[in-house]
Amino acid sequence: MLRPTTRTPVLVCHPDDHPWFAGQRVLPRLTRVWVPTQGERAESAYDEEGRAQEGPAALRVETDPGLARGLALLDAPDIDSLVARNRDLAAELICAADIWVLVTTATRYGDAVPWHLLRTAKEYDVTLVTVLDRVPHQVAAEVSRQYAALLTAAGLGDIPRFTIPELPESAGGGSGLLPATAVAALRSWLTQHAQDPYARTVAAARTAAGTLASLSSRMPALAGAAAAQHAAALRLVQRVEGAYGEAVERVRREIAQGAALAGGALTHWHGLPHDSTPDELLTALTDSLATLLRGAAATADERVAEAGRQDPVAQAGLAPCDTPGAAERIGVAVRHWRRCAEELAEEEARARIAEYGGSCASEEIAALLAASLLGGRRARKAGEKLAETLGAHAALRLGDRGGRLLDSCVARAMRAERDGRLAPLDALDMSPEHQVELIAALSVLQKER
Repeated sequence: MLRPTTRTPVLVCHPDDHPWFAGQRVLPRLTRVWVPTQGERAESAYDEEGRAQEGPAALRVETDPGLARGLALLDAPDIDSLVARNRDLAAELICAADIWVLVTTATRYGDAVPWHLLRTAKEYDVTLVTVLDRVPHQVAAEVSRQYAALLTAAGLGDIPRFTIPELPESAGGGSGLLPATAVAALRSWLTQHAQDPYARTVAAARTAAGTLASLSSRMPALAGAAAAQHAAALRLVQRVEGAYGEAVERVRREIAQGAALAGGALTHWHGLPHDSTPDELLTALTDSLATLLRGAAATADERVAEAGRQDPVAQAGLAPCDTPGAAERIGVAVRHWRRCAEELAEEEARARIAEYGGSCASEEIAALLAASLLGGRRARKAGEKLAETLGAHAALRLGDRGGRLLDSCVARAMRAERDGRLAPLDALDMSPEHQVELIAALSVLQKER
């Protein structure tokens, strides 16, 4: 056994068989890696490389002239690893093998994980071998008897079983290399299956046939799970869209009621033009609009969080609430709206000067426009002053354009927050086509068989 295999699986074959595994024909998703020399320093360096690896999964390929030609041993990561990526890789490698060799110990043979693997092997009808390792001599007979009874009860009593006693080499501080006699029976069995063409054909055909047959029950279950996942995603999207859609309507109602023209903004409005400048009023109104948007976004976030507490799918499918980020994004959206409003005011001021001459302060027009849009009934006079300054028709035109701009700003700000929360769900690419494709693939497979 070569280590480490916790993160990177190891495949060992005869040197003559190396070309079969050096390329990507077998296990094409795994990048090939090699350790040039064996030794303590090489293993240590490889272990550090494995710890640092965060990219694509890799397969370490080694050769041993003592291994029979036609036989490749693939040591997968632990199937009960704490790391999900390692567990997934282990499952993928196990399913790619013609023969499964399950190694467990005298202290763990009753654990749930190995038995789940044994039941899966029975479902697939694969060629299966079990190895009971590190069995103390004094309890070897009893442990072997109990293990055999468990296998028989599970319908696996006829599978080959090999027992390896607890030896100093397998204990902590030992060399780690077991005597050849300890694994002679297992080596003989594997060599016989590798060198006997009939045994090889039977093992490969049995595993392939069992795996394909298992799809008759597994594929419909997977299709049903895909449909349920899609339905859950739709419910989640509806909840999130409903929460942020209500946030948009809330801000619109508050704007219509003049909620933005309060506090400092109201003070500057009353102080215009003697005690406050148009720029101060516009800044205060912009800040008030941002406050309304932040409050609506926070309420929507709370509604989404409540949905997450009720539905586990929401916890896994949504991005976490990002209050500081939301405040910054809303600030950017509101400042953009202000710049656009100022540009509209400048455009109308230039048109007024070109037509009638004289002077027309675009800063004052921008402030009056913002007040008329955000102040509700409180800022009725802002519209009247705009009409006096620009003329009734121009003031009406400016108000319509500014209103559409404001409405777009509110909708866009809430849409950005909604899309951010839904981004992880969108990345999963869940659609009803997955269920249809699975059932169609199963139908084709059954016809071809």
